[in-house]
Amino acid sequence: MTTMRQSAGTGKAPNRTKSPGRLALAAGLWLSAVTAAVAANDPKTFRDWMAGCDNVKTCTAMSLPPEAAETVAYLRLERPAGPDGRARLLLRLRGDWKKPPATIQLKLDGAAFPAGGKPLSATADGDVVTVTFSAEDTAALIEAARKAAKLTATAPGVAGSISLAGSVAAMLWIDEQQGRLGTTTALVRKGANATVPPAPALPVVTAMPAPPMLDMKAAKQQAARLRAELKKRSPDACEDAAASDDEAWALSDKRTLVALACSRGAYNLSSSFFVMPENEPAKATPLRFADGDGNDGNELTNASFDPRTGHLAFFAKGRGIGDCGVSGGYAWTGKDFARTELAMMGECRGIAPEDWITLYRSANR
Repeated sequence: MTTMRQSAGTGKAPNRTKSPGRLALAAGLWLSAVTAAVAANDPKTFRDWMAGCDNVKTCTAMSLPPEAAETVAYLRLERPAGPDGRARLLLRLRGDWKKPPATIQLKLDGAAFPAGGKPLSATADGDVVTVTFSAEDTAALIEAARKAAKLTATAPGVAGSISLAGSVAAMLWIDEQQGRLGTTTALVRKGANATVPPAPALPVVTAMPAPPMLDMKAAKQQAARLRAELKKRSPDACEDAAASDDEAWALSDKRTLVALACSRGAYNLSSSFFVMPENEPAKATPLRFADGDGNDGNELTNASFDPRTGHLAFFAKGRGIGDCGVSGGYAWTGKDFARTELAMMGECRGIAPEDWITLYRSANR
């Protein structure tokens, strides 16, 4: 899996090496956020682009903004698998807007794009402006990327540069993953074949809400009992200094979900999760998450559980601003926690979490 290195406790990136932007988690937290089966599907890097696919072969390719760029700008292309899968191309531009622009002017290697130089409409969400390309403009940009080196995006007072180096290779890789090489629907290497493999079925996970929440005092008591028991078995398993962040929730059949805070860094809190029969800490068993860390696979970073929905989420940050790392979630099924989603970004380049590359998705009930 892609690793990320970060200076412990400061939130600042260390001096760059030959592999810049790959940062480690603060306070020595090393994230092995995917199992061996998922790790094989980690995003691939193609010069200035990255691409990855999820479990149902929906694939994403995106440009990586230059490190320390004054203006963060990037392209993101996502395409579902199957004969009806249509590519969706977005451009994101982050600026310090007094008034967000309604249009963005684009140029390819200095020449107007699209042909004729008409600015493209943009929508704003906070400090991020988005251009959604039409199917026609998407096809034109993919074709132009074969020879063009750089796309520039400008708005009043702001200009962003997007490298196209590696974009064709990234899209060719996507065509290969989706079985489109040599077909009429290929992004890059088109052919006469009209047959494309169907998309795999989307897994369905039925989430169960947990019983009414424990009151704070009862939750702390359950967690304290388990921490004391764990201390007997493995004295160094969890830092006592993090005990104030221990949590517990009621589950069905008089069981309790307990999260023991084991390690705290500048912006990451690692917790170990157990299912414990009520008031019986000696019978507690560690959960094993599909993307869990630790010897038992029961550690998650910056995790939060919502008993109303039965959803458990985590967000391991590669650095304090949260522009790289791994995020995902699980649903309580009444028996265990089933994976519902997983996304990652191994390069710290100002890319928002909602644009990270998805590696797993499901339909929730």
